[in-house]
Amino acid sequence: MRYLRYISIAIFAMALILIALANRSMVQVRLVPDELTGFTALNPAQEVPLFVVIFGGILAGLVLGFIWEWIRESGERAAAARQTREMARLRAEIKRLKRDKHEGKDEVIALLDDGR
Repeated sequence: MRYLRYISIAIFAMALILIALANRSMVQVRLVPDELTGFTALNPAQEVPLFVVIFGGILAGLVLGFIWEWIRESGERAAAARQTREMARLRAEIKRLKRDKHEGKDEVIALLDDGR
């Protein structure tokens, strides 16, 4: 199973390398479109290979997706934490009730009663 994982990672790495080699041409990336440069004081532009733009877009999408999902699941995490606190409270109450039930009795009989 480990070798299958290594083979799939190698195939994925080769695909990324081939995409990078096929898209080596330089493109100009601008922060603001040309039509809006009058509203901004500066318009930085940078020449980068096309594969950097492609991989950067994929990485930005993954990061935004992870953040979105983390925010979306915050309600479920809060509900799980509430349920955990409630379970701890109920377990403590069960323990207290069992202790009160067997108070003043013989320890052996109390242990045998707990088994029922």
